[in-house]
Amino acid sequence: MILGCRGRIIVSGIGKSGHIARKIASTMASTGTPAHFVHPAEASHGDLGMVLPMDVFLCVSNSGESDELLRIVPLVKRQGAQLIAMTGNSSSSLAQEADVHLDSAVAQEACPLNLAPTASTTAALALGDALAIALLDARGFSEADFARAHPGGALGRRLLTHVADVMRKGAAVPAVPLEASLKEALLEMTRGGIGMTAVVDGKRTVAGVFTDGDLRRMLDRTIPNFDSVVIRDLMTPDPRVIHPDALAVEAVQLMESHKVNQMLVVDANGVLVGALNMHDLFRAKVI
Repeated sequence: MILGCRGRIIVSGIGKSGHIARKIASTMASTGTPAHFVHPAEASHGDLGMVLPMDVFLCVSNSGESDELLRIVPLVKRQGAQLIAMTGNSSSSLAQEADVHLDSAVAQEACPLNLAPTASTTAALALGDALAIALLDARGFSEADFARAHPGGALGRRLLTHVADVMRKGAAVPAVPLEASLKEALLEMTRGGIGMTAVVDGKRTVAGVFTDGDLRRMLDRTIPNFDSVVIRDLMTPDPRVIHPDALAVEAVQLMESHKVNQMLVVDANGVLVGALNMHDLFRAKVI
């Protein structure tokens, strides 16, 4: 019924069941099923106007006898909306009025007095979550869909942030030609401030990279004249690179798996377009 709904899911409840109803509506909305909560008392004072014939109305009440809900049920049905009742009593008034009854009955509340809604609200919450996740699965709702509904959250940043969004561009990308001297490369590394410089040919195609690590390893080699050596003889050729349209989280995974702290960004032709290091990813809160 909900999967075939052409409108929205209106979820309502009073008291503790109202809190559960809010959570169910929120979970549905964030997982691909348009839904919102309506307070039953407010519904009697105008909010019922948001209920349309193509909607599905979901009532949550453990007793199934909540006056505030029973008062609006005839009006909801008169609007033409389909009615689902989630109660702990299949013989209740709400259950009898509903097109579909979802049984959330529990044998006893966790409260030692068997009065405070505890086990019953937990059961209703679990049933609501199960309903939302069954719908998510039926709709083929993906991680990318979830991220679009959560752009401000950590998952949204991980799934929506691309390398192009966080990489250094233009003059901020350190680069030297193949015939640059060691001194020129070191000055460019210092200027760039990310512990490396790209080494490029005349078309800006990446030929290699020279990093702080390369500099330390170079000191172990016997080089007769540092002034005459060119960076092509010291660089690491064919470095690991990433494309700007890749997800930033992919860059994190590559850096961690290869134990590097920076990476060059190239286009489809291998031309240098940016640079990235772990600090950029930290600032973007991808990590």
